[in-house]
Amino acid sequence: QVQLVESGGGLVHATGGSLRLSCAASGGTLSMYGLGWFRQAPGKDREFVAAISRSGPVTYTSYADSMKGRFTISRDNAKNTAYLQMNSLKPEDTAVYYCAADKTGRGPRKGDEYAYWGQGTQVTVSS
Repeated sequence: QVQLVESGGGLVHATGGSLRLSCAASGGTLSMYGLGWFRQAPGKDREFVAAISRSGPVTYTSYADSMKGRFTISRDNAKNTAYLQMNSLKPEDTAVYYCAADKTGRGPRKGDEYAYWGQGTQVTVSS
């Protein structure tokens, strides 16, 4: 069973700040899994952020519309770790961010299709 641990969250002041979230995996080879990042703000439903398919000749990424051009998902297979680089942060990006692993390798946009989840890391963007 894959265990996922997120890190890198914190408080960013003012619009335009950046953070890089990490998702370290143990108990499995992360390159074999599709990976997704999701977030949940207080009082709101969980929201898709970005996803990347398993490593291969072609790797697919997808982003929620509001994150395109600002967020970048990537993975470092040697470190068994995935990342979410977040630039131009806005107060509405404030949420708990979760990474998840998908056994099919596709990296879907629906959270229900992910088998393994981390505990989340808090991101707060103050205006």
